[in-house]
Amino acid sequence: MNDSGRGADMPPGFSDDFRDALDRLFVWRRDVRHFRTDPVDPAMLDRLLATACLAPSVGLSEPWRFVRVEAPARRAAVRADFARCNADALAARTGAEAARYAALKLAGLDRAPHHVAVFCDADPAQGRGLGRRTMPQTTTWSAVMAIHTFWLAATAAGLGVGWVSILDPARVAAILEAEPGWNFLAYLCVGHPETPADSPELERQGWERRNPARRAWIMR
Repeated sequence: MNDSGRGADMPPGFSDDFRDALDRLFVWRRDVRHFRTDPVDPAMLDRLLATACLAPSVGLSEPWRFVRVEAPARRAAVRADFARCNADALAARTGAEAARYAALKLAGLDRAPHHVAVFCDADPAQGRGLGRRTMPQTTTWSAVMAIHTFWLAATAAGLGVGWVSILDPARVAAILEAEPGWNFLAYLCVGHPETPADSPELERQGWERRNPARRAWIMR
């Protein structure tokens, strides 16, 4: 028996207080765009990675590949790619919407102390292909689950994560010298948020609103 009196293989009991705290964690997990520049304890970053690896994966394939981007030259190259892609995105909009888009701060690349690129090994040997024959994209979904787990763990630790998606995947893969077969999924800014918030910034800035219809079951 363990110290709680439960058998070693018994699942834990989760209290109402824990469930309430978990709901608050989901609410406070936000896409952070404004960071302090002070670094995070390396041991904390290691713990976040270890927690991310508790995510489910198809066939226990663990296809995620987390890459710490530390070299200033690589960071600068990613920042330049973002600038190019963001300029293209702005040029595709016109009138008032273009002005609103230009006013958004869409990246924390300049201030976030830590940059993490996440790739997916699309066809890893680990897992021996279990569950992927008819739906090979499940490796990608598994890696996204690991990203979300990392994000929740960071939020619980008082940290912020921002997902930069305005990037060219092929160029980022080249900048970071990704292994063959690795597909770029996410570029994450990680650090202490300047001002934590419990609502999406895009909602606060009037870009978009949550849709109540997405909170209802679709019945078939």
